[in-house]
Amino acid sequence: MGDSQTKYNLWTTEEINELLKLMVDAATRGWRDKNEMLNKRTVEINILPTLNGKLGCEKTFAQYQSRLKWFKQQYNNYSKLTRHSSGFGWDPETKKFTANDESHPKHEHYRTSTFEDYEDLRIAVGNGTTT
Repeated sequence: MGDSQTKYNLWTTEEINELLKLMVDAATRGWRDKNEMLNKRTVEINILPTLNGKLGCEKTFAQYQSRLKWFKQQYNNYSKLTRHSSGFGWDPETKKFTANDESHPKHEHYRTSTFEDYEDLRIAVGNGTTT
C-alpha cells in the first residue's frame, strides 16, 4: 500500500461520545436546517473543529457522515422497539427499556442493559427535542 491510500481512522468511544454531545448541543442551539439535519457547513465550522481540537483527532466530514449513519441505525433499532413492539417503553430515569418478561422473552438484554445514549440519539438524529 502506497502513500496514496489513506489509513482508515477508527472512532474511539471518547470520540463517539463527544461527537454525540456536540450534535445534541448543535440541535439544542437550533442549528438544524429546514430538513432537521445539521448541514455540512455547520458540521465543518462548528462541530468538527471542536471535536478535533478537544481530542486531538482529525475527523473529516466523510467520517462524520459515516458515524451519523451509524447513529441513525442505532436510534432506529432502539425506537423500533417502542413504536412497533407492543409492551415496550422507555424509562428515562433508569435509562432502560421496559417490557414484560412474558411477551418479549428474546429481548431480555433490552430490559437489563442501560442505554445511556438513547435520549441523546433521539435529539441528535431522531429529530426529538430536549426535555
